[in-house]
Amino acid sequence: MSTAPASAPAPAVRYALYAGLLVLGALVGTAGALVQAAWFPLGLLLALLATAALFYGGMRATGNQVGLAAPAGGWLVAVIVLSLGRPEGDGLFGGGIGELLFLFGGMGAAVICTTVSRLPQGSS
Repeated sequence: MSTAPASAPAPAVRYALYAGLLVLGALVGTAGALVQAAWFPLGLLLALLATAALFYGGMRATGNQVGLAAPAGGWLVAVIVLSLGRPEGDGLFGGGIGELLFLFGGMGAAVICTTVSRLPQGSS
C-alpha cells in the first residue's frame, strides 16, 4: 500500500514557521546563557542539549535546512548580543570557560545537525 507524499504548506505558513523558529532560537539562546552560568556543569549540558534539540527539531519539522538555519540564526544573534555587554562594562557573560563552551558548542551543534544524514522514510 503506497501513500502519497504530503503536500508542501503554503509559503505564508512556511515563513511564519521560520519566523517562529527564529524567535524560539533567540529564546533558547537567552535561556541557555542564563542556565549555563547559573548551574555550571549541568546547566551547560542542559543548554547545549536544548540547543541541539531545537536545531534538529527545526530541520525535521520543516524538512529542509532553512528550518535549521532559522533557529540557529536567532540563537547566534541572542548569544552575541548578550556577550557584548554595556559601555559601563557589565554584561551577562563573564568571559569564563563555560561561556566559550556554550558558544562553540552551540555552533558545533548547528554544524553537526546540518551534516547529519536524514533518517529514511518508513515504507509501511
